[in-house]
Amino acid sequence: MSIGVVVMAYGTPASAEDLAAYYTHIRRGRPPTEEQLRELRGRYDAIGGMSPLRRMTEAQRDRIAGALGDGFEVALGYKHTAPFIEDAVTMARDKNATEIVGVVLAPHDSRGSIGEYVERLGPDAKAIRSWHTLPEWRAFQANAVRAALTSMPSRTHVVFTAHSLPERVLEGDVYVDELQASAEGIAARAGLDRGTWSIGWQSASRTPEPWRGPDIADIVEALAAEGVEGVLVCPQGFTADHLEVLYDIDVVARRRADDVGLRFGRTAMLNDDAEVLTALAAEVRALAG
Repeated sequence: MSIGVVVMAYGTPASAEDLAAYYTHIRRGRPPTEEQLRELRGRYDAIGGMSPLRRMTEAQRDRIAGALGDGFEVALGYKHTAPFIEDAVTMARDKNATEIVGVVLAPHDSRGSIGEYVERLGPDAKAIRSWHTLPEWRAFQANAVRAALTSMPSRTHVVFTAHSLPERVLEGDVYVDELQASAEGIAARAGLDRGTWSIGWQSASRTPEPWRGPDIADIVEALAAEGVEGVLVCPQGFTADHLEVLYDIDVVARRRADDVGLRFGRTAMLNDDAEVLTALAAEVRALAG
């Protein structure tokens, strides 16, 4: 008898051959056009061919499993690729798990994103929907900001970014409030003055409906017009190096900063940090109890 823990993440293709199926799943069964697929391949090529996200996610799962120890069956379930969340639940049940506890590898709650992960766990599961208040996570982010600022100009503006969502999805949601709260907490720990940081958005999909902004690329241009010397991006909405960080920030946003003459920096990602993931495992254990 054990407790089944499902560590949930967005997922990434395991190889270039899986890219079309992965993109089709993201598009809810609608295959991408050749042009869309070619563009996505180009993004992966720009970061070395494939994303390190799968390896990082597995390392994060292993950290959580090691911290939980005996009595817990920890399985990894992805939203958009195998093994899916439902597969992970089945694996835990097959190993005689008496209950299911889920945790998403994303710090902030959102009805349209985290809510879908939790729903796929099944009606009897427990879940941690948000963990951005963990002192260890905020300390990691603050330390990352301070470390990155040591190599930036004195007049550097820090931008805390997260994945944009459609405005209709954000109506009545806690996502924006949680991002604001965590940015304020990290900035305070890092010793940032209020006028030296802000919140930005990134990675919005190309759809006709409006998505939350301003986008980080637009913020970079605005900061250049204000006369700052550098911009430091802290991707607080993400936990690992992956396409949205390595391409959307490190390639696209950096290129925009170069174009307008700003020094550009980006904070280190959480990845498989032992201290933070051990603290997250303690949250899982407490919920299971």
